Amino acid sequence: MTDKMPDHPISYRDATPDDLPAIDALFRESFIATFGHLYSPENLATFLAKFTPEAWTEEFATPGLALRLAEDAEGLIGYCKLGPITLPVEPGPAPIELRQLYLRERGKGTGAAQALMDWALQTARARGAATLWLSVYIENYRAKRFYERYGFVDRGRYVFMVGEHEDEDRLMSLDL
Repeated sequence: MTDKMPDHPISYRDATPDDLPAIDALFRESFIATFGHLYSPENLATFLAKFTPEAWTEEFATPGLALRLAEDAEGLIGYCKLGPITLPVEPGPAPIELRQLYLRERGKGTGAAQALMDWALQTARARGAATLWLSVYIENYRAKRFYERYGFVDRGRYVFMVGEHEDEDRLMSLDL
């Protein structure tokens, strides 16, 4: 059940290289809206500077990476990115990482997050993954509750660097 019904239907599809500029724009908008107040302008600029068109293209070409988009009549409202494990964990057999799940403000409460998470779980299982890993900012309570509803378990502290600023994230995993 969703908090609000979208004015226009939401559609879902796999990303293509042509979508990378829109994904980057959504990422920046969402990251700054959610976390921008936590950092100095210098640290935020240093962090965002890593997300170049070349970096997005290189990541998109990573074997095993999957990117799913949620769109409404106005365009991209969210995306979900799965890929090989990059987090500093002892991953065990057949791990996969939920690298990002981002929504624009207008996408929140529409069911898009749930649809993207359902896709992530289905895709991870179809690929034979045994564990899905992610990290989440310790004070991102909405996201933590969302992941906990799916059964993710807190596995410990993770330092996430934004420029020279150390954020405390939580590593979470779900046995598939």
